[in-house]
Amino acid sequence: MALWTSSLHPFLWLIVIPVLASPVVYLAGRLAGAALARWLALIALIVTCAPCVLAAQELAANGAATFTLGLVQLQFDGLSLLLAGLALGLGTSVTLFSNAYMRGETGEEKYYAALLAMIGVMVGLGCANDLFNLWVWFEAMAVSSYMLVAFYRDQPASLEAGVKYLVQSAAGSVLVLLGIAAVFGATGQLSLASIADSVRQAGATQATSAGLLAAGALMTVGFGVKAALVPLHTWLPDAHSQAPSGISAMLSGVVIEAGLIALLRAVSALLGEGDAVARFGQLLLLFAALNMMLGNLLALKQTQVKRMLAFSSLSHMGYMLLGFGVAAYTGQSAAAQGGMFHMLSHGLMKGLAFLAAGALLYTLYVAKGAHGPLMVNDLNGAARRYPLAALALGVAVLGLAGLPPLVGFMSKWQIFVGGFQAGDTLVALLVIFAALNSVLSLAYYAPLVNAMYRREPSHAVRLGAAMPPTMIVPLVVMSILVIALGVWPTLIAWLTEPAGQALLAGW
Repeated sequence: MALWTSSLHPFLWLIVIPVLASPVVYLAGRLAGAALARWLALIALIVTCAPCVLAAQELAANGAATFTLGLVQLQFDGLSLLLAGLALGLGTSVTLFSNAYMRGETGEEKYYAALLAMIGVMVGLGCANDLFNLWVWFEAMAVSSYMLVAFYRDQPASLEAGVKYLVQSAAGSVLVLLGIAAVFGATGQLSLASIADSVRQAGATQATSAGLLAAGALMTVGFGVKAALVPLHTWLPDAHSQAPSGISAMLSGVVIEAGLIALLRAVSALLGEGDAVARFGQLLLLFAALNMMLGNLLALKQTQVKRMLAFSSLSHMGYMLLGFGVAAYTGQSAAAQGGMFHMLSHGLMKGLAFLAAGALLYTLYVAKGAHGPLMVNDLNGAARRYPLAALALGVAVLGLAGLPPLVGFMSKWQIFVGGFQAGDTLVALLVIFAALNSVLSLAYYAPLVNAMYRREPSHAVRLGAAMPPTMIVPLVVMSILVIALGVWPTLIAWLTEPAGQALLAGW
């Protein structure tokens, strides 16, 4: 492991550039106009791609890198790389997409500044190597994302969604902080590595074990709010549906995944060795079953496109939990890598779905000054007038349903194969349950595609505005990736395999 104390490792620039660019973008927008803020934000994210590549190369060559400054400890490993790549890639697409979508909105410079800050702090969260700083990054992510969820502050529904998101996020943060206090009281440590060593070596006393158990429960609930674990998910459908479409993509594609990574990081340090890891795996499998089932059942009855996509995120969080739960319960490494692959593929597909839906929402309503919800019936015949947007949305939702040869099929398949290889009856039954849930999801994805391609154009489609090129470009690029990674999944192995190995190393 490389140790950097006096110079900036490339991974630090992944945090520094977006965070420092955030106030610059805001001031530029206030002083010189929103157009400058738009392009400065995009340039900042494009520039950040260079240290991301360098950090990935350093990780492959030298392993995890650690940076220490006083009590602050940051570590860049496979999990950090996956979250950084997902946040940066999707964030760049969202920034380009928002060029037209957010143009003319009041406070547009605040939007880009908060988006940059959110991307930077999510990377910081993925690199945090001690509990207190993990909580600080987690709280910063909550604050920056709240500002974006409630961006349309003149709309009552948006304010209601923002308040619900704020209250539940704050409650989760308090529980995490109480869990950190319990860990510190039991071990006297805050460093994740030191906590893990203390738990393994001490042969913890009954009092210490009780304290760690309480801490684990508090942090599971606290981080579970952000990760949208059922039944802690109630903020999600309102926040996803009322936020600007680019932010809906970020919430579903990265933010809930960041919450899950924080949960895995924190709780893994408390497990020690032996049965505790297996019991944690069983807990993850329980949440996996709940998320898959409830997410699909709630999505089935939705008539608003963004709420449907939001509820389907619950189901896909279940697939990730299935992969990680199988890995913890049985030690099957392929399942952990499958879970990481699905985290990446879900971020790509769900980000594409929200952006495609947002592009159609823009042409049908936003371009005319309206901010009404996009209904499934509004998309009738959309493929005739907006073929690229309809194709992108179709590719995204069919990939989410797990149809080959799209990337969603490959990521689910890897989880399923890892589950069957475990040779455990309970796990095999859960894999079958997950496969049936994947088929069930077609019950709400297929009608969406059918409406776009087989029905006569709706009144909204016939009167829709032209689609700007800055929206089309990210849709085309992301659609190509959904198809290419499904046909050739090894293209992304440099991200998923180190992430799976980093997760297993903590157990």
